[in-house]
Amino acid sequence: MQEKNSSYTYSDAGVSIAAGNALVKAIGPLVKATARPGADGEIGGFGGFFDPKAAGYSDPLLVAANDGVGTKLKLAIDHDRHDSVGIDLVAMCVNDLIVQGAEPLFFLDYFATGKLENGIAERVIAGIAEGCKMAGCALIGGETAEMPGMYQAGDYDLAGFCVGAVERGEQLTDERVAPGHVLLGLASSGVHSNGYSLVRRLAADKGWKLDRPALFDSDRLLIDALIEPTRIYVQSLLPLVRDGLVDAMAHITGGGLLENIPRVLPEGAHAVVDAGLWDQPRLMAFLQAQGAIEPEEMARTFNCGVGMVLAVEPANVEIVRSRLEDAGETVLAVGEIVEGQRGCTVRGAAGVWSARGDWEAVHNA
Repeated sequence: MQEKNSSYTYSDAGVSIAAGNALVKAIGPLVKATARPGADGEIGGFGGFFDPKAAGYSDPLLVAANDGVGTKLKLAIDHDRHDSVGIDLVAMCVNDLIVQGAEPLFFLDYFATGKLENGIAERVIAGIAEGCKMAGCALIGGETAEMPGMYQAGDYDLAGFCVGAVERGEQLTDERVAPGHVLLGLASSGVHSNGYSLVRRLAADKGWKLDRPALFDSDRLLIDALIEPTRIYVQSLLPLVRDGLVDAMAHITGGGLLENIPRVLPEGAHAVVDAGLWDQPRLMAFLQAQGAIEPEEMARTFNCGVGMVLAVEPANVEIVRSRLEDAGETVLAVGEIVEGQRGCTVRGAAGVWSARGDWEAVHNA
């Protein structure tokens, strides 16, 4: 406690203006590296500018998305894995934009902590900049908030905000989807950024040794398999969207396959996903076995190895598959659109996802 009548400073309250200024200076080169047509990559003002005309748009619709990383951050914090959660932050936003047919243009981040530790903050923001480069969008600003008393020592939280654009009339809507469309999946890179409250509960209850090789992959530490960043699909999908080869897309996030696919379907269209059409990733099998998780619960909690689902006309399936594979994606057949109530059914035969008998999970939107 300070002496009575002594002079107070912001630093006495736990906030370092100098540390904040040092962070802005340190991340300047990272931000500049994300510059693209329409944005110069400079920071430090009260707002960030973007010029859609310089980006090549004549009559754009703007599309906005925001998201966070969730409790995956606790794994990063507890195990000093700060370098890739920024990629997760960007991915969760830009993948939501591309499913509308929109190109991500610019990104802003919010980093909040109790005490600013620049070494950690720089690592996180370097990951954000890397994610922006992967998505082709500019990091044009952000906010760093040092708030003593709001967070426990060492903790921080992230939020991301992204704006994209699509030429008027070229946006993806449910109007283009109909029974008969084929559903293709793009393989995920892991758990992505949803379901980590359950992952962390399993880790605590089962006593996992996260700093040891994973049971399902002896070449990787378990923590590294769990912290693998969310895959960014923008650069692979954008050319196909612009060529009119994909009619709808669903980013598989919270709610899993079961609840996300119906979000892009019209009335009278029902998605049927056959879980036996692709191999269950070993990480997903591990999580399921450790928690004795029923297949139906897997389908509504995790991405189950599928990070993005595409609705494609049968005549376009092979060209879409070929171009995505050339772009480095693993393309999976996952199901089809049939007539029925707007919703999704995920089903499997006995043995699929370790089921004792035939099973199905249904969600009607």
